Amino acid sequence: MDFQKLLLDVGKALSMGEERALAFLCTDLLGRNPATVKSASDLFSRLGYQDHLSAERPHLLTELLHIIQRHKLIRDLDLSDGASTTGSLISPYRKLLYNLSEEITDDDLKDVKFLLDKDLPRKKLEENVSTLEVFLDMEHKDLISDNNLNLLETIISKVCPVLKDKISQFKALQVTHTSPVAQESGRPRSMSSPIAPNQVRQSLGPERSASCEMPEFPSLAESYVNTSITSMDLPNAFSGGDESEALVLGLSSLNTETSRYASLKGHLKINHVEMLPSQENKASSEPQASQTTNTDIEGLEEYPMTAAKRGICLIVNNCNFMPVLPNRDGTILDEKCLRKVFMWLGFEVEVKRDCKREEMLSVLRKLGSRNHSEMDCLVCCVLSHGKEGCVSAVDGQTVEIKELKEPFNGLNCASLAEKPKLFFIQACQGTSKQTAVSICADGPAAPSPVCSDASKANDSIPSDADFLLAMSTVPSYVSFRERKKGTWFIQSLCQNLVQMVPRGYDLVSILTKVNADVSKKTDSTGVKKQMPQPAFSLRKKVVFPIPEALPPSLSRV
Repeated sequence: MDFQKLLLDVGKALSMGEERALAFLCTDLLGRNPATVKSASDLFSRLGYQDHLSAERPHLLTELLHIIQRHKLIRDLDLSDGASTTGSLISPYRKLLYNLSEEITDDDLKDVKFLLDKDLPRKKLEENVSTLEVFLDMEHKDLISDNNLNLLETIISKVCPVLKDKISQFKALQVTHTSPVAQESGRPRSMSSPIAPNQVRQSLGPERSASCEMPEFPSLAESYVNTSITSMDLPNAFSGGDESEALVLGLSSLNTETSRYASLKGHLKINHVEMLPSQENKASSEPQASQTTNTDIEGLEEYPMTAAKRGICLIVNNCNFMPVLPNRDGTILDEKCLRKVFMWLGFEVEVKRDCKREEMLSVLRKLGSRNHSEMDCLVCCVLSHGKEGCVSAVDGQTVEIKELKEPFNGLNCASLAEKPKLFFIQACQGTSKQTAVSICADGPAAPSPVCSDASKANDSIPSDADFLLAMSTVPSYVSFRERKKGTWFIQSLCQNLVQMVPRGYDLVSILTKVNADVSKKTDSTGVKKQMPQPAFSLRKKVVFPIPEALPPSLSRV
């Protein structure tokens, strides 16, 4: 039977509740809020686009139907079960939540919502909100995760004590699986699951990697690993050349392209592994040995990126300063690039141009007063002249860096508490130049194709939690802007976001690459230099989900 026709038949056979259940179970694979899935056909299309579901590999469909107990449908459609060779793509954690939702009655759910009255917004506890939706909202608020079920266990023990055993059994299994050869749960790291200190997040190309569960890299999931490591379905060619350590029962360093994580229900764990064809046989016959890497050290978590909206990206672009200061020619290019990139990342972009001091503060305060509870984070980009510790408004007055952040701290904007607030400041932190060559700073000077935006930043390290402040240059120095190409810092930031987000890099790693790229830039004389500087009080990694849309072309800006 034609596979697309088969998927259509499955979709027609499912109820709306079953469609939502399948979307929930696939939350980790989709890397997004399952509420955005409109139908079974929409879900199957997304899974197919991400290489999880095809005529050659229908096993995920079979697994999903097994979980929701549509066994007759499986028989009627003659779907094969490949779980024994491919392993489970749905994490035990996700199955646990689904099974609990099936056992919780309507009366139980009312009691659950009552107990969560102080933790979730009222509209998330309305009568028409399902159990699975409540669980998702608890995840969005970071109240539960695969390694933190304490609150859920407490609530279940009060509402329906008989179900507490399911959670206890899962937690006991989890303890077993977090031994040196543990199984990853399969839940995406955007849901705040810890990352081992020695795990590397990167992917250097479109080639597939030898992994089995890659929730945040669904488009890269090509091969599956079983417990014996003898049935790896590896790609035929790789273009990567990075050396990476394989943390699998004594597998040594291999030439890798990378996947972020791999796991199977065979309790085998592979971190950052991809093998060349010539290494396949060698790996399959590698003797088992105990793993010596210390896995007891608590790793970094990631901020959840699963809300209905990614967040607001505010761009304050001050260009026309005459006669107070020189105009900032070239800044419109930066604005266009930032708009395209952050829209691609799922942000709602708002632009404010040529703001006076009070206008800048008003815009920031209004944004801070808005409800961000349905959003993952906030981005604020300020493109302007500046002095150390502040940026300039077009009326010549200044706004201190701490004034930019103040409307968004935990006291003034509760809906952004524990969420990342990301500030990108294109402005120098002083008037000194990193070389003795004369350069056009944003002040009275002769015209030059390369200019600078000086801004000071005594308050460069955020005092409140969950802030990131990426300055275009180090304290006391200028930053450069090309009149026809935009600023070195913003252009490098946009280019690296486009290149590195699809490879799974976190934001601090991306900014480190920006540092490296900008530090290599110079003008036609070969001596003018700039060094950006990020500073942050982040408690977790910031990893943007991989957009479904193709990356924007910045060359056309």
